[in-house]
Amino acid sequence: MLYHLFEFLKQHVDFPGIGLFRYISVRSIGSVIIALLISLVAGKHIIARLKKNQITDTVVKTGENGKSGTPTMGGIIIILSLLVAVLLLCDLTNLYVQLLLVSTLWLALIGLLDDILKLRRKAGIKDSKVMRFFLRFQRKDRDGMKGKLKIYGQVGLGLIVGLALYMSDRAVIVEMGKLPKETESTEQVVFPEDIRHVKSTKTTIPFLKDNLFDYSWLTPLKGEAGQKAGWVVYILVAIFIVTAVSNGTNLADGRDGLATGTVAIAGITLGVLAYLSGNIIYARYLNIMYIPNSGEMVVFMSGLIGALIGFLWYNTYPAEVFMGDVGSLTLGGIVAVFALMIRVELLLLILCGIFLAESVSVIVQRFWYKRTRLRKTKELIKEGTYKPGDVITGERVFVRAPLHDHYIYDRKKVESKIRLKNPEEPLAEPKVVVRFWIISILLAVLTIITLKIR
Repeated sequence: MLYHLFEFLKQHVDFPGIGLFRYISVRSIGSVIIALLISLVAGKHIIARLKKNQITDTVVKTGENGKSGTPTMGGIIIILSLLVAVLLLCDLTNLYVQLLLVSTLWLALIGLLDDILKLRRKAGIKDSKVMRFFLRFQRKDRDGMKGKLKIYGQVGLGLIVGLALYMSDRAVIVEMGKLPKETESTEQVVFPEDIRHVKSTKTTIPFLKDNLFDYSWLTPLKGEAGQKAGWVVYILVAIFIVTAVSNGTNLADGRDGLATGTVAIAGITLGVLAYLSGNIIYARYLNIMYIPNSGEMVVFMSGLIGALIGFLWYNTYPAEVFMGDVGSLTLGGIVAVFALMIRVELLLLILCGIFLAESVSVIVQRFWYKRTRLRKTKELIKEGTYKPGDVITGERVFVRAPLHDHYIYDRKKVESKIRLKNPEEPLAEPKVVVRFWIISILLAVLTIITLKIR
């Protein structure tokens, strides 16, 4: 709103400094400060209100560390701070900002509903007509939203983002070979009219000479038909990326400050990449695709970073509040959609390596446990010692999944055989969280330098 207000004033009055709001750097700094201050100030009051209404975590894993009763749904602090900063300082006519706002609200609503269904009994939420409607989405065996409905929501967002980028004439890239040799060296780049804007299914891929990969190459069709088929592939990839990263972030939200710090590191990296892709000078120097108007997303990401830093003030060990699904699902979705729009979604395999490891650890743990349990059952049946009702336990790869819990839980308390021997003794939670942050920083640095390693 302030951006549009100053743009309006500039057309009618002229005084020193009125044009500052045109600069991405100025608005990004302002976005960080506003979101940080709001999260710090409003966070204290929101946490107190959550405590008062008994919106608290009762999960066993937190109870073991003496954290049972800690307020949850603190992701509201992040979302509120982010939205205020974005609405004040972003260009709301920008397609990329609009899609990020839709993504934020879409996944926030899904996460909020999931949290409400988990906590409604403890919080004493009455079964009103609205609540009875929401109960249709609840799991039959326990509280929380049905898993498939959550997936449907994530798939729906991926579809919306993919179709929007396909159908909108504002979502274009510029072929680097078409750029002029001399371009005005200013932050607010005026795009030359004689350069061709193209709709493309190209994306950034690390370690290749040209640093680009076209999804149309995955189809047997050529020409215009191949490009359209490439967009189908791109939309499917968008759906997968949104779903995978959102769920991966949700899994990482299990320890104080882990998801908050990791997303902040990924956010800073994506903000840098967006600034480079949105600046014609840097894009030409690095030989990466130039994406007109993508620089505006830096202001959005700056607001998210400010909100995360403010939230970390309360979320660091020992946490005064947890973000809940309303926060973790939303943060993962923002990272995924942001990467898709600046065409670096394949780099998320490196940048979001922590989230990938968390997800893979859960899949491996479940697969191996079920496989070994089934094998033991067959062996007992073959020996004739199996009795109906016997409890058969399988082997575990990790002490506990997701991966961060493997280092925190005491293996001596687990009866099943564990394949991974390290660590012999559990580590302190803050040590594990900080080490994961360090790994995230290393992965972020590697992600950025892939632009020059080809």
